[in-house]
Amino acid sequence: MTEKGRIHIYCGDGKGKTTAAIGLIVRASGRGKRTLLVRFLKKEDSGELFVLDAIPEVERMKMPDTKGFYWTLKDEEKKELKKAYHDAWEVIQKKAVSGAYDLLVMDELMAAYGYGLVPREEVVRFLKEKPEHLEVVMTGRDPDEAILSQADYISEIRAVRHPFEKGVPAREGIEF
Repeated sequence: MTEKGRIHIYCGDGKGKTTAAIGLIVRASGRGKRTLLVRFLKKEDSGELFVLDAIPEVERMKMPDTKGFYWTLKDEEKKELKKAYHDAWEVIQKKAVSGAYDLLVMDELMAAYGYGLVPREEVVRFLKEKPEHLEVVMTGRDPDEAILSQADYISEIRAVRHPFEKGVPAREGIEF
């Protein structure tokens, strides 16, 4: 009997959402489970990627470069990014239903969804109709109720204090 895959959300304004998702990837890999990792609106220079790329059970789908924070992009750049992410969403869905993966992690999906960069109705439909065995993890701030209502696990990470508030920039190996 195949175990039922669940839907996880790591959300909130605190540091650690991606870190929690990466921890689950490592745990699943240690048990021989295959993972597809998709990172929305992030650069490709974060330290965990170097380790994950060395794990045979992990496939990382590289997304189009965002050329900066979304709110800093020009209208034409936003339009191009939306087209690229809509195209990528088609690939993500095909890969996810192929049976090749046990775990799908969509890091910062909440932001891509919130900005309308992925087709919202299709995301919700995918969550409702996902393969029975597939575990799905999504991260990001401000998840929409349509996504929250599909989740089995919801973990909110709340910011209490962060060095950024005192002007300390992101540090290599800690924040990225």
